[in-house]
Amino acid sequence: MNELTQLDLNSKTEKTATRILGETGLGLAAEFLVRRGMRIVCSNFTVPIGRNLRGAAVTGEIDIVALDGDVLCFVEVKTRTSADFASPVTAVDLKKQRQIIRTARIYRKIFGVEQMRYRYDAVAVVAGERPSIEHFRNYWNEAKFRRKNWDRHF
Repeated sequence: MNELTQLDLNSKTEKTATRILGETGLGLAAEFLVRRGMRIVCSNFTVPIGRNLRGAAVTGEIDIVALDGDVLCFVEVKTRTSADFASPVTAVDLKKQRQIIRTARIYRKIFGVEQMRYRYDAVAVVAGERPSIEHFRNYWNEAKFRRKNWDRHF
């Protein structure tokens, strides 16, 4: 086996390991939320949300859609093997938040729940023998993404 083939196999193995870690974290997060009284509506909701600057289709995904009483929750789950450097939720950056907001708008329109109260949550999972799970309710909102209308009269 040549060196290039070996590198290709290693990268495929890493992607598979990362995917397995993510799926494990998603399952742990769902169980955690259910134990705290939330009802899971769906997971891995995926829908096309538009095109990027190069014209390529962009797909949005929401890890978990859940109900917390009468509030619809769009939950992003981030899983890591360690939190030594930073909490996993630090990876929920502005770009990811914007993508989830766009996806959630489409979800609400498709299912006719546009008038329903909703929020954006994040769940951090640190996998291991004893997984650590942390739920951040209302982790972000849409206000910081709205265009500001500047008043000409300061």
